[in-house]
Amino acid sequence: MLIVDAHLDLAYNANNGRDVLRSALEQTPDKDGIPTVGLPDLNAGRVGLICGTIFVAPGSYEAGGYQSASEAHQQAQAQMVWYQQQESAGRMAIVRKAADLPADQDPGDALRNLVLMEGADPIESPDDAAWWFDQGVRIVGLAWKQTRYAGGTGAPGGLSLAGVEMVKKLDDLGIIHDASHLAEQAFWQLLEHTDRAVMASHSNCRSIVPSDRQLSDDMIRAIAQRGGVIGINFYDRFLLPADWRDVRRATLQDVLDHVKHICDLTGSADNVGIGTDFDGGLGREQIPQEITTAADLHLLADAASRAGFSAADTQKLMSANWLAFFRKSLPAART
Repeated sequence: MLIVDAHLDLAYNANNGRDVLRSALEQTPDKDGIPTVGLPDLNAGRVGLICGTIFVAPGSYEAGGYQSASEAHQQAQAQMVWYQQQESAGRMAIVRKAADLPADQDPGDALRNLVLMEGADPIESPDDAAWWFDQGVRIVGLAWKQTRYAGGTGAPGGLSLAGVEMVKKLDDLGIIHDASHLAEQAFWQLLEHTDRAVMASHSNCRSIVPSDRQLSDDMIRAIAQRGGVIGINFYDRFLLPADWRDVRRATLQDVLDHVKHICDLTGSADNVGIGTDFDGGLGREQIPQEITTAADLHLLADAASRAGFSAADTQKLMSANWLAFFRKSLPAART
């Protein structure tokens, strides 16, 4: 079964010292824990499409983080260059239009990468969005923490005036909106200012894990009504309620609890996928205990089958929903 993972910080990790060209089993643990992802693991697990992120942290969050829009741009550009270098070396193919996506069950000869910018501060002004489109970016989330464009996780607020202008520029280019990390006010304002489909690359259910980082039931329904897809995050703090985190490890059943909640809310299995966020500032010890590396993602399909999901719904979860969404949402060509 082909697998789609809608959120992986590959370039960020590569540019911060992780050798993601090798299997996670051959990488050295670091401050973020035991690695889970390397390109060989993705290939071994039949992960045919990822949303490889461009993520840069503000200086208020980590040493060496950006202090200005110009610094954010420079750091993000280095990550885009890393993806372009992997494409030149034949290790991955950057998805620029719908025709570049893999076939339904064929991962192809090279990993497909649909580049996602997590937090829009590297786009120095709305007019600069076209430059990032030309580089290969096809998905943008306006916020991580608060950015110049929108309130985000832990930073309530709506869209700024520049954020409203940015939404229009992204729509004109055909860049997809990622609602993960948007503050709730910004989320609803985004839906007011765009009629395009919206996705959430790596977000879970607030009714299970209360937090502004998760999606409320109303937000989940709104994304589904737009034809969007929500990728379930495998981070244990987003899978388990706080009073369980010191009691046991997260499991794949916890992932399926979030999947089932979305299916129950929306009335179908058409709007949920996976966006693991493996190695996104966390390690193997903070993901479901059945998973050693990304090569083990197929175990989620096995768990879904045991939990009573049909074969068709399991395939939707593992890849089909994301593929259908991207086929209808990606631009045919630059306009």
